[in-house]
Amino acid sequence: MTISHPNFGVLDPDRIIIFDTTLRDGEQSPGFSMNLTEKLRMAEALAELGVDVLEAGFPIASPGDFESVDAIARTIKGPVICGLARTGGRDDIARAGEAIRPAERRRIHNFISTSPLHMKYKLRMEPETVLQAVIDGNTLARNYTDDVEWSAEDGSRTDPDFLCRCVEAAIKAGATTINIPDTVGYALPEDIARIFTMLRERVPGAEKVIFSAHNHNDLGLAVANTIAAIRAGVRQVECTINGIGERAGNAALEEIVMAIRTRHDALAWRSAIETPKILRTSKLLSTITGFDVQPNKAIVGRNAFAHESGIHQDGVLKNAATYEIMTPESVGWTKSSLVMGKHSGRAAFRDKLRALGYGEIGDNQLNDAFRRFKDLADRKKVVYDDDLIALVDDEVMRGHDRIRFLSLDVHTGSKAKPRAELELEIDGAAQSAVATGDGPVDATFNAIRDLFAHDAVLRLYSVGAVTEGTDAQARVTVRLEENGKMVDGQGADTDTIVASARAYVHALNKLLVKRARTAPEALSA
Repeated sequence: MTISHPNFGVLDPDRIIIFDTTLRDGEQSPGFSMNLTEKLRMAEALAELGVDVLEAGFPIASPGDFESVDAIARTIKGPVICGLARTGGRDDIARAGEAIRPAERRRIHNFISTSPLHMKYKLRMEPETVLQAVIDGNTLARNYTDDVEWSAEDGSRTDPDFLCRCVEAAIKAGATTINIPDTVGYALPEDIARIFTMLRERVPGAEKVIFSAHNHNDLGLAVANTIAAIRAGVRQVECTINGIGERAGNAALEEIVMAIRTRHDALAWRSAIETPKILRTSKLLSTITGFDVQPNKAIVGRNAFAHESGIHQDGVLKNAATYEIMTPESVGWTKSSLVMGKHSGRAAFRDKLRALGYGEIGDNQLNDAFRRFKDLADRKKVVYDDDLIALVDDEVMRGHDRIRFLSLDVHTGSKAKPRAELELEIDGAAQSAVATGDGPVDATFNAIRDLFAHDAVLRLYSVGAVTEGTDAQARVTVRLEENGKMVDGQGADTDTIVASARAYVHALNKLLVKRARTAPEALSA
């Protein structure tokens, strides 16, 4: 039987709806946070990638979350813009409805826990009270939009009979999409298949709604469970770029999409994702969050298409299909090109940034980025695409930060105590400080603390290279923790100490965003 949906019309039975929650569930990852500018740029990239539903955030969580969902709803065209709300929270649903109102296509996604464990200890609610909340919440959500999704949090550990009752109630109350999350990554593929098969067979009205899967990766099974759900009749999958998310993360969008595309013989479905844009979107997220994917990450890891074994190399040279089940180009990989140098002009620089996916950049940001490019070109023999991405992101992505790096002069050696002379711009005003330390990095960080006092503790300091060679830019990662909240910052420069300062300042700015965000309490009776 065909399904008619408010935002998708009559759904093609071969179509898989891609519901991206990078900006909501993904941003809840420890250490991850995005300001408004970063969220808008990520949302634009996701729209260009072709996601069908973009979960923009949790509007009730903070004024900043509401502002970001509202801004995305006003500016992003193409995907359905979705806001999250607690099922029993009337204010949640009203806030979500208000935030998504400007969107051309909009959805409210409401949720409540249904497992015995969650109802007893988290909600402290009786099952019948939860069931009534499902009815009331979805009825209220329909006052704001015809597209309503309901989720049974911890659905994979919910009593089957009670889950059927809740799903039936949600459908009768107006939900058009039913999501059964494996919230803690507990299920096996056969569990997921059994749950969705049961719901589709037992629940009245199940044939009129779209079923959705949202799988976490605690046992490393999120993508496998998602594939099992599709085979059991699910037509929407909830996922994130790079698989980011709470704890071990969510099902990775790129892995699901490429599994469907590569194994179309066994998975006869399709998505609207423009796969050559996958890598660019992945790298953008890594830049914004300060978290690189591991080298052996499927699809987007730097070793995903690397071959070191002599036997493998010989096979690939003769026929790439011997060891590559998809082409690198199909997901956006290309060889690094040497196209920019110290004689390149502003127009060529702007065109190159467009090709790298930056879109239109303001004149002031472009001027700052071009100045840094020229300085880099004078110091490096070869300027690669990755070099440009690293330096431009410092200027373009962080142009609205409260704290900005201006300059650093370090004096160090084996005979003198390291000394750092640092200048920062804080809330628009230039300030300077001089500090000493056990080493040049310690002295620099002490100077930052003198200029911007804070109680954050340094938990990680890591240095890597952007490209190859002794003149390569250093990419530094700094992790700060304050009151249980962690953030990662990144900075790049041919001078490792300058890169360290930029990374620490980036982390501080993320910490300021994190301070303003407070997750709502668990819904209680």
